[in-house]
Amino acid sequence: MQFTTKDVNGRSVAVGDMVLVLDISPDPELEEDRLEMFMDLIGARCAIERIDADGTGWVAVWWNGDAGTQLILVGLAPRQMERLAD
Repeated sequence: MQFTTKDVNGRSVAVGDMVLVLDISPDPELEEDRLEMFMDLIGARCAIERIDADGTGWVAVWWNGDAGTQLILVGLAPRQMERLAD
């Protein structure tokens, strides 16, 4: 089943839509360098990869750093994303 969700403005968001990341809720136990990496996502433009039944929209971001290339998945609540124009 394909789910949809809403953005901060109440607009429909589907898999493949581009969103602006407005905020994230990182794990408070993240190491400082990883926390910085997550916080750098605020303001990023990302495609929605999947949407859970609870309305969480997931984005994936590839990072190149000292530890090599890493894939980061971040779940966004509707208040944390804004759908960009098509």
